[in-house]
Amino acid sequence: MFRIKRLYAFILQGFLPLFVMTFCICLFIVLMQFLWRYIDELVGKGLEFTVIAELFFYAALTMVPMALPLAILLASLMLFGNLGERFELTAMKASGISLIRTMRPLIVFLVLISIGAFFFQNDVLPKAQVKMWTLLYSMRQKSPELDIPEGAFYSQIPGYNLFVDRKDINTGKLYDLVIYDVSKGFGESRIILADSGKMSFTEDKKHLYLELWRGAQFENLREQQVANQGVPYRRESFSTKNVMIPFDASFTRMDDSTMSKQYIGKNIAQLRHTIDSVNVRLDSIGNVFGKELQSEAYVGVSKVRQHYSNTGKITTEVVRDVEMKKPLNVDSILNGGSIADRQRHVALAIDRIRQAKNSYEFKSYSFVEDQKVIRRHQIEMHKKFTLSVACLLFFFIGAPLGAIIRKGGLGMPIVISVLLFIFYYIIDTAGYKMARDGRVEVWGGMWASTAVLLPLGILLTYKSVNDSSVFKSEVYTDFFRRLLGWGTLRRVEMKEISMDDVVSEEASGRLEHLISSADSFVQDYGKRQSYLKYWLKGIDRGRLKALSAELEDVVAYLANSREQIVINKLADYPVLRSLLLYRPVENKMLAYTFIILFPIGLAGYLIGGRQQAHLLKEVRTIVHVSKELIKLHSEKTTNKLYGSD
Repeated sequence: MFRIKRLYAFILQGFLPLFVMTFCICLFIVLMQFLWRYIDELVGKGLEFTVIAELFFYAALTMVPMALPLAILLASLMLFGNLGERFELTAMKASGISLIRTMRPLIVFLVLISIGAFFFQNDVLPKAQVKMWTLLYSMRQKSPELDIPEGAFYSQIPGYNLFVDRKDINTGKLYDLVIYDVSKGFGESRIILADSGKMSFTEDKKHLYLELWRGAQFENLREQQVANQGVPYRRESFSTKNVMIPFDASFTRMDDSTMSKQYIGKNIAQLRHTIDSVNVRLDSIGNVFGKELQSEAYVGVSKVRQHYSNTGKITTEVVRDVEMKKPLNVDSILNGGSIADRQRHVALAIDRIRQAKNSYEFKSYSFVEDQKVIRRHQIEMHKKFTLSVACLLFFFIGAPLGAIIRKGGLGMPIVISVLLFIFYYIIDTAGYKMARDGRVEVWGGMWASTAVLLPLGILLTYKSVNDSSVFKSEVYTDFFRRLLGWGTLRRVEMKEISMDDVVSEEASGRLEHLISSADSFVQDYGKRQSYLKYWLKGIDRGRLKALSAELEDVVAYLANSREQIVINKLADYPVLRSLLLYRPVENKMLAYTFIILFPIGLAGYLIGGRQQAHLLKEVRTIVHVSKELIKLHSEKTTNKLYGSD
């Protein structure tokens, strides 16, 4: 019987609630972004709640590819940040459980999530996008809800402007109406004034019915205009008048078939079929254009010749180029005529070039449009896979990062997650636009964000597994100091728990021995070496390594001190390095070679001599710091300096 391990169950129980919570939060945020983007097209349309709810449901499905990777990043960062903050990861590592083993159940779980994300992208998302865009376009075409304000013109009815001075809510009557009818154009405009009226819809909700009382109508009669005379108009007074205004107030849903033929409504098989079909069409059109170019006449001379064969069929043969014994001087032919002839020839040539250019550009439009269709379908096909890869990628960024920073909760993880996701989103959007416009290959643009963040995921996973420091500035400072030859700064921190107490007598003895070793080193190498001695002897790096090992042993012993002044003083010790320039070569024949090659040997001698002088300065610093530490021991008693807590 299969039983999940207790550790794996513990990890899953901690991850699943965080994942569900963060996914809902992220989905809500991207839905709000969708609402802010299309709020102007939804408000004031009188849409039913069920229609709006349906739109938001399909919009939520289309937003899953954006919310899912961010939720995985945030949940994994929070989980492993909490484990690190509570020292649970430390306890697991002390028990022999590596970070990869701790992540194993989540890796399996997210592999299943990635597989599900692929099928979601391929089967569910196209249908959801078709439904969402169909609903959205249907809502865009719906007329706004009729709500005529008081004391202001209402212009939401196409071709009409209505003004109402006041309204009676109880009876529904409108008073002091002004109607501007410009549905037939300003030349045939109509103005209606009425003391009062009442408004209603027809049963099919396709027209607005107005019953007006006591008013007048003014109408231009441009159709009856006589030449060179003003536009006649007609005035009509009425006691009762009925007006029908076209106004579709119903909500008509578009057919899904139109949107399903677009690239957003196709799965991988349909996308590949469309790409292959368009490629075949491009190849056939290209062959036709190629044959036309081959048969195109240049300067009035055709490259092909057509004639009837004996059977009555038209055959085409290529005309051979005429071989000229010497080049033809075209300028002499042009200059042979008059100025008017030359201008006419040049103008005719320019006109033919423009015609040919316009013809080729017109023919290329179909190529450009078909290439856009191919790129759109290729982009959509790559999107089927990028979501699955992004889910795994963000997990291998979030989990190691949480283990490194060891900060849980909603503070630091949210900040880091948002910054990383914004970085990912910017690269992904830039790659998508470049691929859409044909500036880069489609696969390069769609996988650019993955290619940029993949090294980061590998680096963070490697660093967290090996407990390496990533966010400590000292690591990078020491690296650049070593790169520039400045040496590494020593950093000593007081231990929270010390297993060994520092004994004053033993500490003084070790310091005295260290001073003796350092003084002996300075006496032997204190003077600047000559050119020959540098290449033949140099500084004994074995002796230098022994001195460095003794120094590190003293520092490690005194680092158990409970006095902050001692810890601070230990940081003044230099870190001795065993550089090759201290003794470049040990083989005498090779040393004599450098001595003979004076320019190269002199450059090495000057650089190495400078490094040797810096080393001697560091050794003298060891003597000085050791004496100060001995002085500290002599001024205070052992109980005051190293008393146990």
